[in-house]
Amino acid sequence: MASSQNLPGVSPPTPVPASVASPPKKQPYPFYLGGVAATIAASITHPLDLTKVRLQASGDKRMIESLKKTVRTAGVRGLFDGITGTWLRQMSYSMCRFWAYDESKKLIGAGKDAPAWKLATAGSMAGGIAGFIGNPGEIVMVRLQGDFAKPPEKRFNYKHCFDALFRIVREEGVSGLGRGVGPNVFRAVLMNASQLASYDFFKAELLKTKYFDDNIMCHFTASFAAGTVATTICSPADVLKSRIMNASGPGSNSTVAVIRQSMQNEGAMFMFKGWLPAWTRLQPTTILIFLTLEQLRNGVDWSRKQGYTLF
Repeated sequence: MASSQNLPGVSPPTPVPASVASPPKKQPYPFYLGGVAATIAASITHPLDLTKVRLQASGDKRMIESLKKTVRTAGVRGLFDGITGTWLRQMSYSMCRFWAYDESKKLIGAGKDAPAWKLATAGSMAGGIAGFIGNPGEIVMVRLQGDFAKPPEKRFNYKHCFDALFRIVREEGVSGLGRGVGPNVFRAVLMNASQLASYDFFKAELLKTKYFDDNIMCHFTASFAAGTVATTICSPADVLKSRIMNASGPGSNSTVAVIRQSMQNEGAMFMFKGWLPAWTRLQPTTILIFLTLEQLRNGVDWSRKQGYTLF
């Protein structure tokens, strides 16, 4: 039987170009998008984060009273005390954790429909790396935020984040930048294993249902669930980190000593002190981070389709 190539009036089939048969692999997003998204979110929720740190590190008892105290003593501007420390922390710790999370997922083969344990493993790996690298920024943020909750004679009186870094090195040595690194890394592991991994998990599960598409409603729901999970899991390490980093003097950076003293004075529930302001702060922060990050990614995709790259 004659093939179609030899029949009169019949054109041979046109070969399909390789570029059409297999579309080009999608380029990765810029590594710093997570840091930018986290900085925007943290700037908006800074007053809540400030209150959480002061509740954990001082004698303040209630969130509303602590907010009123800040406004009464320092004015509305006092709600943004230490904002430069927040920016430094987000552009070191947060930028690193999002980058490390994506790289860790590639390393262990955690794809789009990866099981929860693989996502949690990638999150834990990212948290360990980011917690260590971002520790100096974490110390600066905690001290700048907690300073005005102390008596005047015990304040650090840092001018801004860079002044804090220079003075810590000058007055406490380079090792001062490692204060509280153990609890901070532990908290970062918990945070990323719970927040980043649970967001990806909840988002994937929601997209499997008929009720959600990959849009802002799906992102909001997944990030709301992730924020609640992360707050509860991270509370003990968060309290310890704040108390150790906000202390000064010999022996004050001992995790065991802080736990022993806190248990004697307040009981085991000290580990969840500040849970409500932590949840109130982390919940909108988590939502804002992921909504902003998804929109930044959409912006990158849009710019690339237009034939140019803004990011």
